[in-house]
Amino acid sequence: MFVKHVSVVIVGSVLFFLAATTLADKPENRADDSGALTPQTIEAFRKSFKMDQRTRVLHNAVTNNDLKDLTLNRQVMRDHNTQFSHKIDMKGVTNQKSSGRCWMFAGFNTMRPKVIRDKKLPQFEFSTAYLQFWDKMEKSNLYLEDMIAMRDADYLDREWELTHEWALGDGGWWNYVVALIDKYGVVPKDVMPETRSSENTRYMNRVLERKLRVDAAAMHKMHRAGKSVDDLRAYKRKAMREVYRFLAINLGEPPAEFEWRYEIKNDKADSGSGATVAVEGVDKVAINGGGKGTTLSPIRKYTPKSFYKEFVGVPLGDFVCLYNDPTNPYHKRYQFRGAKNMAAADDMDFVNLPINDLKQVAMNSVMGNEPLWFACDMGKDQSSQHGIMADRLYDFGPLFDANLKMSKADRIRYRIGGSNHAMVFMGVDVRDGKPVKWLVENSWGADKGDNGMWTLYDKWFDEHVYCLIVHKRFVPAKVLKRFDEKAVVLPPWYPGAMGVK
Repeated sequence: MFVKHVSVVIVGSVLFFLAATTLADKPENRADDSGALTPQTIEAFRKSFKMDQRTRVLHNAVTNNDLKDLTLNRQVMRDHNTQFSHKIDMKGVTNQKSSGRCWMFAGFNTMRPKVIRDKKLPQFEFSTAYLQFWDKMEKSNLYLEDMIAMRDADYLDREWELTHEWALGDGGWWNYVVALIDKYGVVPKDVMPETRSSENTRYMNRVLERKLRVDAAAMHKMHRAGKSVDDLRAYKRKAMREVYRFLAINLGEPPAEFEWRYEIKNDKADSGSGATVAVEGVDKVAINGGGKGTTLSPIRKYTPKSFYKEFVGVPLGDFVCLYNDPTNPYHKRYQFRGAKNMAAADDMDFVNLPINDLKQVAMNSVMGNEPLWFACDMGKDQSSQHGIMADRLYDFGPLFDANLKMSKADRIRYRIGGSNHAMVFMGVDVRDGKPVKWLVENSWGADKGDNGMWTLYDKWFDEHVYCLIVHKRFVPAKVLKRFDEKAVVLPPWYPGAMGVK
């Protein structure tokens, strides 16, 4: 306690200290064991606030404008350009619409350039509705299996809560893509096109979640009545037949087999009307007459798995997940417990690395014409209007004279940072051997960003990129060896563990 003046008065044998005003006596500093805001404290706040000329100008500006427009950093905008030293060829932009399927679109967007290039297609897109159907089926089955396993759990248990919060949503990870494609294959978009429910999942999800909770409650009632696990699984099979019907009504029934043919772009000019170009294995049919046109492949019958094998053919097990999480030691293998979308599948695992190691691997992959799936915090310093991700793109802190700086580790700890969206690296601008900025393909349609693309500046990579999926050939051998080690298991409630959307 700091005392300005003390008077001492002796009355009998009692000593009294009559202190003048101290810092602790000020209303805003007075101790309150409850921690509540007292009337005295509020009054002190009122007296400390002055609507002076500068504050009034700020008040007028903030209350009459969008904060992002008001704080857009003009220096960043002035220095912005969309020139890249290396770009992977691509055609078309995908759109997940009002759904949380970013992880699925990003997975397919790593594969589309190869299909278009190898098959000489004018354009191509995979059916996300097809994979979405099986994702919902598998998540529904996993939820009911979890409910069987948790039949004696307390409904206030933390894992019980997370199972209900996440199990049936749209979100996911790369390992979800791998599990689904390995089991169910893929089909072209025109074989199973989008529907209203596939693109706008809110009410489809709500109804499905309600239906499965009814089933979970019924199974638990059976358990309390003494029924066996076999009895519960028999009930689950009936429930899953109903889920299949529900999803087929909403998304269409996924094909077990289909016929398909495709257009092949002819790059060489031909003379004469109706000329054709001979392409091995395809019919000589000119679509656009003479000159540069397209030919049609023969109509062939495929299964979803045979289609993937012929058109993609890349073993997805050859890709690994690298992560940057400064709250945990680097150069170790970790696993998010429960981060999977189907029973008996492996949880998501990764090796944690310094951010510069991630950038080097990413740069090597892009320059090797291999697109990369990556996950980031899309809620920070990005503009959907301009297609920019740049550190301090918005000057919120200076506007309010507020310190908003936090380390990446603290943003994770205090739940204001972490992976929430997946996209694809399609280009990089390298100067003096180091990346300056990155070309990003999003799945929000061509009307967002720069015709569906974003420019991600390197400092933003440091701050907000967390995870990337890369082929093993671009990863140093010493890092790959870490995947042979036993993983440190992180709990389901670990920040970012339950996937991106």
